[in-house]
This record gives sequence, structure tokens and C-alpha cells, in this order.
Amino acid sequence: MKIIVTGSLGHISQHLTQQLVQQGHTVTVISSSADRREAIEALGATAAIGSVADGAFLASTFAGADVVYGMVPPAYYIDPAIEPMAFYRSTATAYTQAIRQAGVKRVIHLSSFGAELDHGTGFILGSHQAEAILNELTEVDITHIRPTSFYYNLLGFIGQIKHTGRIAANYGADDVIPMVAPVDIAAAIADEIGLPAEYRKVRYVSSDEPTGHEVAAQLGASIGMPDLQWALISDEETLAGLTTAGTPAHLAEGLVELYGALHSGRLQTDYNRNKPALGRVKIGDFAADFAAAYNRS
Repeated sequence: MKIIVTGSLGHISQHLTQQLVQQGHTVTVISSSADRREAIEALGATAAIGSVADGAFLASTFAGADVVYGMVPPAYYIDPAIEPMAFYRSTATAYTQAIRQAGVKRVIHLSSFGAELDHGTGFILGSHQAEAILNELTEVDITHIRPTSFYYNLLGFIGQIKHTGRIAANYGADDVIPMVAPVDIAAAIADEIGLPAEYRKVRYVSSDEPTGHEVAAQLGASIGMPDLQWALISDEETLAGLTTAGTPAHLAEGLVELYGALHSGRLQTDYNRNKPALGRVKIGDFAADFAAAYNRS
């Protein structure tokens, strides 16, 4: 099959591209950086250099594709001037228009757990809105991939651990936190591409389900802090900590809302009703990556 992969050589897309090429598919990887061309081609894929905001570029690249894997890049973390919800909507709209113009009949969309909820989920509201926009493609089969919380989000606690000797947030501690590794998401997407298309499908992806205390124990052991604790603190304390650390106000507010939805269990309600088989990467496996990043910082 001819498959389009968005996300350049990011956390998921690099693993996905490798798997799809190994399976014999013809793969085109979209990247906004010409510097990635050589690395993309080294994987056996074709590089298409352009922006996912450019509808004409997308339509031209999508032409003749059997499957498009579409994701919204987290550009709002890199450029705080970008308003997250507007960016989700504009990117999903560009995808939708290009898919329609190119006549693509199957789409795999990277969404998020909690995307069925229409309020109170922080940045995940963007995935809710993107799903709705893509679902306007009434002649297209769409699978919404809904991964749980990414392990690498835990890297954001490195500075806090070094300065305070603990992890503290308005979620965690005794809370079960479904977590996932990019390689397991890529494997699920590749598997989904090999299955018969369905008109509308939601597929959850998760690797492990530790509590916050279990996360702290594993990470602490990996960095020589076996007594590392995860403390549950208020929304206000979490917001203050994020802003003091330099997180722009609107991003900090979105994170606090998202964390609150995790703590209440609301974010994972539908996931818990439709639990997938867990992937192979466990929190103990990720702890080695965490330690490497901790020691570099």
C-alpha cells in the first residue's frame, strides 16, 4: 500500500515508518524540515517537505494514497504564541480538505484518551475537536487512535525532582495513570493498517497502568533516589509551580485542567470501559530512559 505518514521523524512516526517499510509498504513521510530528508530516505521512505498547514501541499502529497496517518504536531509547546485549540482546528481542517480533494478513502488519526469529552480536559479538548472535524468526511473510513498519557511527559518532572526532591502535582500519588510508549503506539497503528477498514473506529493504546507512587518508586530507583515520593497537591499549588518554572500561563492552565481530569478519573472513563491489551514497554523499562535524561540535565 501507499501510505502517508505525518509527524516527520518524531517519537511515533519514526517507529511507524520503520515498521511500514519493513512490511513492504511504499511510505511517504511529511516533514516541515528539509534537514530531515536524508534521515527519512535512509529509512527507505520518500520525504515530502512542507507544512501541514498548507492545504495544497497536503492534497498533492496525499494524491493516490491508500492510507493517511494524520497527527497534530504539538507546536504550541514550542511556540507559546500559538493558541492550542485554534491550532488543532486549523490543522484538522487542512487535513480534511486535503483528504477530500485527494480522494483518500482511509485515515488513521492520532487522537487521545478523553477525546470523547467536550470540556474540562485541557489540551485534549483539541483532540475532541479534531475528531469532530475529521468525522465530517462521510465517505472516508477513519480510525481514531487514542493513546493514554505518554511516558516521556514524566521528563517534565526532572527539574522539580532536582530542586525539591519529590514529584508533586494535582494528580498521581494513589491514582492509576495509564501510560504509553511511542513504540507501542506505532505498533498499534501499523497493526490497524493491516486490518480491514471500518467506517468509524476508536482504538485505545496503553503500555502500563502504574499508580503515581509506583512511578515514583521506579524513577527514583533509576536515579539513585529510592525514597522518591509523589505528593498530591492542589490545583493552585500546581499552577503556581508551573508558572514559577516558566510555563506560559495559558499552557500552565491547560495542564492543570488536564491533570485534574486524570485525578478525578474522568479522563480515563471510556478507556476503562474499552481497555486494550497492554503494550510491551513498562514503567520500569522507561525508567532507564528517564535516568539518562536526568543525568544529562
